[in-house]
Amino acid sequence: METKKVKWIIDPVHSEIGFKVKHLMITNVKGEFKEFDASIYTTGENFMTSEIDFWLNPASVDTGDTKRDEHLRSVDFFDVENHKQISFTGNTYEQVDGEGSYTLYGDLTIKGIKKQVKLDVEFGGVMKDPWGNEKAGFTINGKINRKDWGLNWNATLEAGGVLVSDEVRISCEVQLVKQQ
Repeated sequence: METKKVKWIIDPVHSEIGFKVKHLMITNVKGEFKEFDASIYTTGENFMTSEIDFWLNPASVDTGDTKRDEHLRSVDFFDVENHKQISFTGNTYEQVDGEGSYTLYGDLTIKGIKKQVKLDVEFGGVMKDPWGNEKAGFTINGKINRKDWGLNWNATLEAGGVLVSDEVRISCEVQLVKQQ
């Protein structure tokens, strides 16, 4: 008996797509993207079979500082005039333990450059909300080197070191809604 495909969508009100970058080599600056969506299909409710197509609008970046956000949208970073989306396609899963930890491998495309990344996923479970919607929760973390995607801008500090670290920490909370 063949198990049917189940479609899931992101609940944007209960999800956040965030990142952190070291600033001045001493503190982390946080940011998030406000516009994102995904198309996710599973075989039955087995998330190990997920086909993930995720995209976000880089122009929706928000770090709480207008000047920094404008700089991130510029050609120095996301070049939002020429690159309207950042996308991720998930394609391989490995179970880390029997308690909901997984490694997710997929292709991250930024500024037209596609590279494979590895993300750590914590599956929070599936739960029905008070309105009968079936929801699944995930915490997703990872680290990338921004220079792999041509996000090269930096400034050298007088005391040595750089203004912005190459390492970017990805931090997401994602709630999916099962579609009927």
